[in-house]
Amino acid sequence: MSENPIFDQFKKDISENNIVLYMKGTQDFPQCGFSNYVVQVLTHFNINFKDVNVLDDQEVREGIKQFTNWPTIPQLYIKGEFIGGCDIVREMYDSGELQQLLKDKKIIA
Repeated sequence: MSENPIFDQFKKDISENNIVLYMKGTQDFPQCGFSNYVVQVLTHFNINFKDVNVLDDQEVREGIKQFTNWPTIPQLYIKGEFIGGCDIVREMYDSGELQQLLKDKKIIA
């Protein structure tokens, strides 16, 4: 079985950007509450990130789920590492683990 060609674009986005959020909508106009929550967390830390609106392209929307074997959107990547979706980001934020990860990855001071 050959790898999905869209995976090359995901790999490029993830390797060229410190933080990538595959989401419904954009960081300026999130189109679901879960995506909005992750945007708000990243904005709280004053972090620049690349957003990819999965609603613009069905191939991207389905492909990113296959790429990570993760069934939901949003999906957050930090320095090439898949972090997870909204629930995981919320748990990490609430526990302080996300802030520590961002410090360890030299995203925030």
